[in-house]
Order: sequence, then structure tokens, then C-alpha cells
Amino acid sequence: MTPTQQKYAEAVARFGSNKKAALALGVQRRTIDKSLQAARRQVSPPRKGVRILVLPDVQAKPGVDFSYLARIGAYMVEKKPDVVVCIGDFADMPSLSSYDKGKKSFEGRRYKRDIEAAQFAMQAFLKPLNEHNEKHKSRPYKPRMVLTLGNHEERIDRAVNDDPKLDGMLSVKDLAYEEYGWEVVPFLKVVVIEGVAFSHYFTTGVMGRPASSAQAQLRKTSMSCFAGHQQGKQITYGSRADGKTITSIISGSCYEHSEGYLGPQGNQHWRGFWMLNDCQDGSFDEMPISLSYINQKYAHITYDTPAYTMPTAEEIAAGKC
Repeated sequence: MTPTQQKYAEAVARFGSNKKAALALGVQRRTIDKSLQAARRQVSPPRKGVRILVLPDVQAKPGVDFSYLARIGAYMVEKKPDVVVCIGDFADMPSLSSYDKGKKSFEGRRYKRDIEAAQFAMQAFLKPLNEHNEKHKSRPYKPRMVLTLGNHEERIDRAVNDDPKLDGMLSVKDLAYEEYGWEVVPFLKVVVIEGVAFSHYFTTGVMGRPASSAQAQLRKTSMSCFAGHQQGKQITYGSRADGKTITSIISGSCYEHSEGYLGPQGNQHWRGFWMLNDCQDGSFDEMPISLSYINQKYAHITYDTPAYTMPTAEEIAAGKC
């Protein structure tokens, strides 16, 4: 409000009407009317909430068709969320799985190919974004991209800790997440965006185990939160002291392949990603989007995975494959 508008507003409040204020100030009534109307138009509208796309666990591994990730990328470019959060376990790293060590399924697995699979998956996801920005160089779409590392990426650090001679040969940086444009958040560190806490999972108890349910997660965090790690989707709602809704979500399956350790029944979980609409101060409208839907909507989009390279004898000797 300008000084003149402020003077007119104070006069109206003092004399009780625009007409009486105009007589007191010696100006025409329409002058005060127009000035105060302009002041009302200058009032800022309520802040628009942020739109956040959340990509749960992809667990990219060799031999998987990543076309569905290119379709999610196309959806991202179409809807243009302000922020994209990858909740971790984007890379599967089966070559470092302690679950399979000593089993027949572990034989022949190669670290280098696992790294390549994660990079091919990332290239598939970001391909629509890169193509869009190439066509619209003057007005590129550049969302904030945040990736919280998961326990599958943590397999790399654990392998180095278990075998010190691998130090300097294996690293999470081999995944090149930063080079693809992500802000990388360390495993189990919490990042808060618009009042919502994001982490691969939230720990409970003295042993630091993952929260077993969305409800347990909400009790631990006492704020809106989103985690991956567990397959399917869980949602629990609560409220703050001021009455505002808080939401806890666990969703950790954005992949099409089946996991051998889950068995036939355990693989029948929901698979997809999320859009958190109108997100501000911990409040949002959640929208789950299934892979079935995205594959139908963008059926024309495919991704041809490049050929995997064969590891060299030197790489095998160095423990990188």
C-alpha cells in the first residue's frame, strides 16, 4: 500500500465512510474509491503449494527393461512438479547382496554391470526431461532433484568396510548420481521439504530398525513423512495441535520385476510412484500412480537399453566386477 493509499484508508476508518473521508480531505470520493480498489488488488494471493513427485525404490539391475522409467519421465515432464524426490534403492547392486552370497544365484554377478544397470535406468528416467530441454532451450524445465540413498546403495560402503583393500576401488560415487543432477542425501539422513520429512526409511527402537508401518513411522516422526524400503503402499493420517493434517506414507516398489526372496505371493504388491500436490507446511494431497496406468498412458514410449560392457581381467582382479 502506497503512502497515499494508507492516508485514505486511515481517513475512511476515522470518518466511517469514503464519502465523509473525501469531504474531510478535500478530494473527490471517486479518487478515494479508485485508490483503495487498487490497494486491494495489490494484496498478494495465498502462496501456491509445491508439487513433489516421489520415485520409490527402483532397484535397477541388469536384464531389466527400463521403458517404464522413461514413461514416468514423460509424465514428470508433462506435469512439471517443482521437486522430484528419489527415495533410495534406485540401484539394486545384487553383486553385493549378503542374502545371496554362497548361493548359486550369486555366481557370475558383476559389480560393473550393476553400476551400468543403475546408470541405464537413470538415463531412461531422465531421457524425456533432457529431450524436452533440448527443444526448449530458452525455457528449460529444471526441477529440484533430491535423492536419499537407500540400503542397497549402502551395500557398496558395507563391502568396502568388510574388505578394506576395496577402499578407493568401490564407491557410491560410481553411480554418478550427482553428475545426473541429483542432490544426494546420505543413507538415513532426513531431508525436510515443505514440512515433509523424506528418508529411505525412519528408524525405531534402540536397534535402529525400520518403522514397521506407516502408523509407527508417524509416531516416531510426529510430522508428515515419506519413506520407501517396504513394498506396496501404506498411508496413515494424524493431526497436529493446530488441527492441521499430517500424513505418513511408506511405499518402496517402483519396479516391474519379481524378487526371488518374496516368493509368488509376496510379489503381488502395489507398484508405482506418487505425486504430492499442493504441498506446504507438511500438508499435501497425495496421488498414487500405478505402473499399470503409466504403461497404458505412455505405451508408445520405449527405451532400448545399451549393451553392457564385459569386465576386463584388471577390473576383476581389482574387485570392481
